[in-house]
Amino acid sequence: MTKILYETDYNQWVNKTVQQLRERKFDGVDWDNLIEEIEDMGKSQKRALESFLTRLVEHLLKLSYWESEKEKNSNHWKSEIVNFRYQIHKRLKESPSLRPELESIYAEIFPVAIKSVSQLFPLEKDPYIPLEKTLDNDWFPE
Repeated sequence: MTKILYETDYNQWVNKTVQQLRERKFDGVDWDNLIEEIEDMGKSQKRALESFLTRLVEHLLKLSYWESEKEKNSNHWKSEIVNFRYQIHKRLKESPSLRPELESIYAEIFPVAIKSVSQLFPLEKDPYIPLEKTLDNDWFPE
């Protein structure tokens, strides 16, 4: 019954599962789907970190190289940079086990960010911003 509920009404499945766990009625718990959901929660934390890091790098690149739009948009980009850094630091505080993966995540997302901004304006060279600067709350490109 609970497995069918998972497929037909996810919210009700969640509420029922929580109730069963609180009442220690473990025999009725849909363990397979519960385990899958918990695994997905961990993956979503990493995906959120990847997304915020990609957006952060995109805005740092815009601020560094998009001269024709800089005067009009630099304050907005800086505001977004502050927000993305906050979100990244928040995720790392909530899940410190992601910190050792940060270098490999950064290496994966950086080319994506370059490709993304190169659709907006030409990049004459492949720029690189070190991870330390990217995450430094006090650093902005000149």
